[in-house]
Amino acid sequence: MLNDSTVGIFRDSKELRLRRASIRCCVMSADAFRLALCSHRLLELDASWASEGLTGASVVSGLVSSPECSVSLQRLSLNGLHLDWGSLEESCVGFSSLLGLRTLHLANTDLTDDILEDICSLPHLESLDISCTPVSNLSALLQCKNSLRSLIAHRLRQLNMSPSRLLFVLSQLDALRHLDFSDDRPPAEDTDGRDGDEVARQLLEGSSRILPSLVSLDLSGRKMIGEAALAAFVESRSGLIFLGLLATGLSSSHVLTSLRNLKVTGEANENQVCEALRKYTERECFVQKALIQLYRLTTDADTAQPDMLELVLGAMKSHPSSLHVHLVATACVFNLTTQDLAEAMPVSLICSTITQLLHAMKTFPNHQQVQKNCLLALCSDYILQDIPFDRYVAAMLVINWLSNHQDPTLQRMAVAVISILVAKLSKEETAKLSQDVVFMKQLLAIVQQKAMVGVVDSTLKFALSALWNLTDEMPSAARSFIQCQGLELYEEVLESYYNEPTIQQKILGLLNNIAEVKELQADLMDEGLLEHIVILLKDTQVEVGVRYFAGGILAHLTSKAEAWTLDQDFRDAILKQLHESIITWAHLEREMVSYRSFCPFCPLLQTCQPSGVQLWAVWAIHLVCSQNTSHYSSMLERDGVTELLKALAAHPDTHSDIQRLVGSILRTVEGHQSSGAQPL
Repeated sequence: MLNDSTVGIFRDSKELRLRRASIRCCVMSADAFRLALCSHRLLELDASWASEGLTGASVVSGLVSSPECSVSLQRLSLNGLHLDWGSLEESCVGFSSLLGLRTLHLANTDLTDDILEDICSLPHLESLDISCTPVSNLSALLQCKNSLRSLIAHRLRQLNMSPSRLLFVLSQLDALRHLDFSDDRPPAEDTDGRDGDEVARQLLEGSSRILPSLVSLDLSGRKMIGEAALAAFVESRSGLIFLGLLATGLSSSHVLTSLRNLKVTGEANENQVCEALRKYTERECFVQKALIQLYRLTTDADTAQPDMLELVLGAMKSHPSSLHVHLVATACVFNLTTQDLAEAMPVSLICSTITQLLHAMKTFPNHQQVQKNCLLALCSDYILQDIPFDRYVAAMLVINWLSNHQDPTLQRMAVAVISILVAKLSKEETAKLSQDVVFMKQLLAIVQQKAMVGVVDSTLKFALSALWNLTDEMPSAARSFIQCQGLELYEEVLESYYNEPTIQQKILGLLNNIAEVKELQADLMDEGLLEHIVILLKDTQVEVGVRYFAGGILAHLTSKAEAWTLDQDFRDAILKQLHESIITWAHLEREMVSYRSFCPFCPLLQTCQPSGVQLWAVWAIHLVCSQNTSHYSSMLERDGVTELLKALAAHPDTHSDIQRLVGSILRTVEGHQSSGAQPL
């Protein structure tokens, strides 16, 4: 949020007195930094990974220009910045001009031996991080041997000192309490780091008189040190509180088992792995190694571990573009959220988890395993139904991946996820989604693919459900469906899957959505199609669920006499058959359908409508109200249906079958309200 425009509010150092400032990863110019922040009496400043012309030289120059900052600043982080020391106009300006500085972090910078020499002349320097820099000589550290308490010298690849000289320099740092001399060496790199490993070995084997104050040592990645050397070191240091042993092969050493207060980074157990994830947040190679081990340890997880999930998400956030990290991290997310584990975690944590999964899907759109891991984690009813997140973005990411891949297992999961997501979208999101031709065509392609071989599987059912939900009270989606030749495909599928009620119900449900749209009813005025639907309506061997949706299509199409374009006798026969069939339907106990609103029913409930049309609408309302009274009673009032039902009940020409159902509905709703229950 901080940039050249917004940081200007801090220029008034009298009204806004800053003591700590973090402009980490912010886009800010050197002038904006100097004018807004350098007039404050800062104690701490973190400008790591900042951009837009801000360099180490411009930061130091700005701080030194302030008489207050040059004395007050105690902690400075410039990790990832280009120091650009040659741009300093005054040769006397340097880190040594910041007289109060105690902590300095310069990891991943272009630090040189000369700059290090200047830094080490600081009178109060206690903590120094020079990781991943091109320094070649650490002899300058001897200048601050009496004050330096923490030295982080991770991955110094250009160090040009003999093991004996380097060991001598380190051994002189008598005040040092923490030393990080770790090294992450990816397999692809040729450097073997043997000199560094030799120094590490000698440090472990050396007398406790070397670095007498040391309580924390990190040698992660040093593969050439032995268990005997480690044992000798641990046994001679009774005050040891931390050991970094990730990727050394020593984290399972027996000498560590009895030291309960010793924190260790390694692979031996969950505590060591989690400690590694906490300790090495910004070290990609170590993070990947820790995650690989975490995945193995959590494969059969049966208890929720939110703290562990937090660490995995932290790794993903710290390395947003790293395939190596996300490949393993997404697999860990699945392990930690599978089954019922997600339900036992804070909702906010699961929200953050989904955000990171969607980021991974977007960042690595063509990596099949990353996509598979994300889909596996997302494919949870609890997550998809109950957790708030951007379902529209999720649906688009999944469908875009589907359009370029044909893996059957992933296709099934992806379509399952889409089916649920579409049902949970807002009307605005559904309308936006329906305008995406790729989305509609991809789902129709899956239906066609399955129908061509006559298969009935979950992928086909999920695809049909997604299309059904997509067109629910959404005229634009229904129109897009027709334009993508969906109607012709559905007519074929309806006939070829005559003995598959679950398939028929989903097909008829979508056609019912089209029939509700006045402007699209003409597209359904096909005598062959309607005759087939009438057969389904009449067939007593067909499930009521199928006959119900068949009746809905016919009720909507016959409700407007002026819009009917086929033979009038055919319409009359349909209306008669509607009444005769519906009156025989048994009441269903299981929930067959749900409605967002009763608005599509309002035209069918007019007193002037034929009894067959009225009966279908009333039977439908009676069904859902009896199954979920609390939900639908408020909907009846909201959509004006209660008044329409009362008008039907009072009208002298209303058929007795309809009056009976209307009375039952009104009594059910009134009984619910009088019992004191509040509608949802």
